[in-house]
Amino acid sequence: MKITKLTTYRVPPRWMLLKIETDEGVFGWGEPVIEGRARTVETAVREMEQFLIGQDPARINDLWQAMYRGGFYRGGAILMSAIAGIDQALWDIKGKTLGVPVYELLGGRVRDKMKMYSWVGGDRPSDVISGIRKLREIGIDTFKMNGTEEFRMLDSARAVDEAVGRIAEIREAFGNEIEFGIDFHGRVAAPMAKVLLRALEPYRPLFVEEPVLAEQAEYYPRLAESTSIPLAAGERMYSRFEFKRVFEQGGIAIVQPDVSHAGGITECVKIAAMAEAYDVALALHCPLGPVALAACLHVDFVSHNAVLQEQSMGIHYNKGAELLDYVKNKEDFRMDGGYIAALTKPGLGVVIDEERVIEASRNCPDWSNPLWRHEDGSVAEW
Repeated sequence: MKITKLTTYRVPPRWMLLKIETDEGVFGWGEPVIEGRARTVETAVREMEQFLIGQDPARINDLWQAMYRGGFYRGGAILMSAIAGIDQALWDIKGKTLGVPVYELLGGRVRDKMKMYSWVGGDRPSDVISGIRKLREIGIDTFKMNGTEEFRMLDSARAVDEAVGRIAEIREAFGNEIEFGIDFHGRVAAPMAKVLLRALEPYRPLFVEEPVLAEQAEYYPRLAESTSIPLAAGERMYSRFEFKRVFEQGGIAIVQPDVSHAGGITECVKIAAMAEAYDVALALHCPLGPVALAACLHVDFVSHNAVLQEQSMGIHYNKGAELLDYVKNKEDFRMDGGYIAALTKPGLGVVIDEERVIEASRNCPDWSNPLWRHEDGSVAEW
């Protein structure tokens, strides 16, 4: 079997799907994208074709190394996202060829179902309580929300009180019948992170995500020593080599690599195993589409330390399409009591509605995140 063609489709709301075809009619789907940089990743995928066309798609490890090492310059959000989507599609082909789900090729399941969680509240956290009540109706009991709006490097007691007051209202409304993580989203700089973490402690959030940006990872152990809240990070780290340094220094209790950004299934299985060796939990980042979610689930089902799985149903970014709009086998992704059962179809287990994808890709608008500024006119972290 040989790889013959790669086709990319940029589709609403902000996703890009990749189809890899072979000379034997077997094809696979992947999801290579950086939100807001889809066209750039699309170009990177095209540049990877030199390592793929005419090659045996079953040799995933060799193709991965060729894409990673063959261009001399390596790593980073764009290149690793291109590799990630290609890797997902290659696993999809391999599973379909052998007639088994991908997790069987990775050694088999360690669990029967995976705990899911949902976003609420939007970029500027508001209407969080009503959002939680709506999702509670379909059995979801674990959530994540942004912790702050714009937050200055040295901010006021009022700004801290506003952020903490919102969390206090959630605990007052729901008590312990729900759990929630709080995403600082890189908006909180090191001088305020310790202040905010201590103020949030009485409300016992499940975790705080990106307490500071990944480029300030040296603060993770210092912050962890100052709080009882588990700290999470990893969506803006793109390879096991970046995670290696974080594991060595400590401080992070939960790692959150993105299977569409951090080298795909091949790389994220390795990151998960590294995390397990350091007694660190895994909660894969996934605010993206159905192929990305399916890829995440296969990693979850073979990783003993996987504790939670993000999914994008109803997320505020989804304008123009929802999580399963491009999926034919929607029933396989049904949540029961906040869990998704192991996918059973061969490959990634997601049947893409290609006609709908092609139609949606025509004149697809580009998505970009907003540019925020502080009151003084300086650029704020979004």
